[in-house]
Amino acid sequence: MTRRSLSLSLFLSLISRPAHVCFLFSLKRLIACSHPVGEIALTEQTATSLLQHKGKASVSTAIHSGFGGWTSNGKHREMHPFRWVYAVSAVLVWCRCGGGSRVLMVTMGGTKSHKIPFLELARGLISRGHNVTFLNAFPPDAEEAGLEEITPLNFVFYVRNYTNWDLLGVRMSGREAVPPADVLRYAYHSCDTVLSDPETRQLMNSGRSFDLAILDGAYPECALGLAFHFRAPFMYLNSVAFYMGSVSYGGSPAPFSVTPFFARPFTDDMGFIDRVRNTVYLTGTEIVHSVFISWYLEAMMKNYFGASMPRVFDMAKNVSFILQNGHATVTYPRPYLPNVAEIACIHCRPTKPLPKELEQFVSGSEMGFIYVSMGSSVLTAKMPEVLRMTFLRAFALLPYRVIWKWETPENSVLDLPSNVLLSRWLPQQDILGHNKIRAFVTHGGLLSMFETVYHGVPVVTMPVFCDHDANSAKAVLDGYALMLQLEDLTTEKLVWAINEVIHDPKYREGVRKRSRLLRDQPEHPLNRAIYWTEYVLRHKGAYHLQSPAKEHSVLQYYLIDVIIFCFIAGYICVKLFIKLNSVAIRLLIRFVPNPQSLPEEELTRRKTKLKSEGSGVSGNAGVDFRNGLVASNGDCVAMSANGMKMVNAVRTATSPLKLIQGQAKTLKLH
Repeated sequence: MTRRSLSLSLFLSLISRPAHVCFLFSLKRLIACSHPVGEIALTEQTATSLLQHKGKASVSTAIHSGFGGWTSNGKHREMHPFRWVYAVSAVLVWCRCGGGSRVLMVTMGGTKSHKIPFLELARGLISRGHNVTFLNAFPPDAEEAGLEEITPLNFVFYVRNYTNWDLLGVRMSGREAVPPADVLRYAYHSCDTVLSDPETRQLMNSGRSFDLAILDGAYPECALGLAFHFRAPFMYLNSVAFYMGSVSYGGSPAPFSVTPFFARPFTDDMGFIDRVRNTVYLTGTEIVHSVFISWYLEAMMKNYFGASMPRVFDMAKNVSFILQNGHATVTYPRPYLPNVAEIACIHCRPTKPLPKELEQFVSGSEMGFIYVSMGSSVLTAKMPEVLRMTFLRAFALLPYRVIWKWETPENSVLDLPSNVLLSRWLPQQDILGHNKIRAFVTHGGLLSMFETVYHGVPVVTMPVFCDHDANSAKAVLDGYALMLQLEDLTTEKLVWAINEVIHDPKYREGVRKRSRLLRDQPEHPLNRAIYWTEYVLRHKGAYHLQSPAKEHSVLQYYLIDVIIFCFIAGYICVKLFIKLNSVAIRLLIRFVPNPQSLPEEELTRRKTKLKSEGSGVSGNAGVDFRNGLVASNGDCVAMSANGMKMVNAVRTATSPLKLIQGQAKTLKLH
């Protein structure tokens, strides 16, 4: 390749490749073709380190050392004339790396599982040249190239204190591990803590702007204030798949009949009683949520964002797009609108080799091993002693080795069986993908359930709080899990459940079936999430995907107002029909002659006869009868006309009435 064609290829790469990849690709090709072999070797790691130091007086240094300047022995070297062209190309590449969209991510989640899908999406966006700022409560374990993480210190401490108690013990006692009052308290105080923290205030007052905000759909209300402050379109990444509140506010239907309450072990196939209970839970949650947001949280947020901040629910309706952390194969089929995409298992990946110590431990067992983990939020080291002994006795009875995630050092458990290995940190996906794993004992967290399906491992679940019950119920329904309750857990039950999912082939067959279904997608969920995020960026919020249903109230959305109107209109119509029908019948009787009427002469004769026999009748009685019958016995006169009867007593009746033959067309008494 000539130097001129190389220059052209570099400029073409600026247009055709994502910025971060473009920089690495162009810089490596540039140096490789501009210098003799062995003179300079630029690795991807070196290029990445340059990106990490972007903006810190590293651009000129990188170009000077890469395209001329000082050699390794300290002598100055002149640049080849064409190398200036390459240098300019590299500068343009570098500038383009800073020209990506600016994305703000915010999760208010109190467990680390909320952060994981955001982190995966952030890495994907960074690889496409975008700049990501991520506000959360969990300081990074390691620096991520191109990612700016903001972890307000007060927020970090608040979350740690909030979850630093024995959730397992509370659930064992039969109580709610996290009562509704504590959920509301967390929502209020965490928001107040974040917005008042100096790091957050510094971000808000920095004068920075963002092209898009990505908020956690599990609790987006507080973060909506930041989207309003930066005047940025926003989308959700709904980290809790079974929570449909944010999705329904975006306009997608979530009928109570097939939408189970996320904190109870309901499924989408409920009987009558469960549908009643589910409706009560969902309705009560909606009422409490609406009152809390409108009366309490909104007032506090206006202290930070000003009185001009719109109502929270009005802002929530304007969500551009929703990345739903679910999939029909591992959650439930849903009737989503076009502005929703499912991205379950966005963090799932192929298995990597285990660390040497772990590999030696699991390989030393011919029977295989069991993996036990209660996730990042449930602290097993704080469990009650009776529960700890239940686990240890059960593990000692198993012929398998056991890897147990434990937050304290291994030597803190003195009575540990020889087949059990404790560790504070474990590569969960690599363990689940190992060929010797036999079963997974877990709390039923959403990401853990996705990973066990992805890698095809049967499960024993013990739900603790939040969505654990719903996740476990779905796994049981799909046939790859057994669910135990901590309230009545015993050593025998735990041993039986583990052996059951291992030895009964239906559980492994069930999870492998789900794994095939989950993997059978046109693209990886991460690529799908990146595409739709960039779609929203390209179309400035993609508001054309929104449905007017988001503006409808409950009465309008479910046509309750129309049903009430139809009922009232129908009632009025029926009443009018009855009234008009009665009037019409009366008019018909009054004006339509009777075909059996007597001739005029006979009417005159009957009238005269009646006068003579009813001489005792008062002269001012004057009543008209039409088409009637007349009967008299000389003492009384009885008349019937049109279903009405009148009896005028002249004297005390002493003899039976005598029917006067015939009918009178018109009869008038005087």
